[in-house]
Amino acid sequence: MKKSDQYFIVRADRAGVFFGKIKENKGTSVVMQNVRKIYYWDGACAVEQISQDGVNSKSKLTITIPEMEIMTPVQIIACSEKATSSLQAQKEWKQ
Repeated sequence: MKKSDQYFIVRADRAGVFFGKIKENKGTSVVMQNVRKIYYWDGACAVEQISQDGVNSKSKLTITIPEMEIMTPVQIIACSEKATSSLQAQKEWKQ
């Protein structure tokens, strides 16, 4: 996977868990692109496993947002190709 194609899991303090590309890491915030919130996951015990194995079809990922800034990141984990494929394959969950 080329560096420009690298996806990450970002866990934010009080805001949840996000999947996308990192445009800029400002230290106290992260600007992400092509980002989805992982509202609910199944098939992984923690964000570390999500970053390596992905999730199953019971999981709920929101619509894709072109760009957003996430304040107070507490974890930033590079995704494996397997996890990236799994997360990208999840249908958009919306009501």
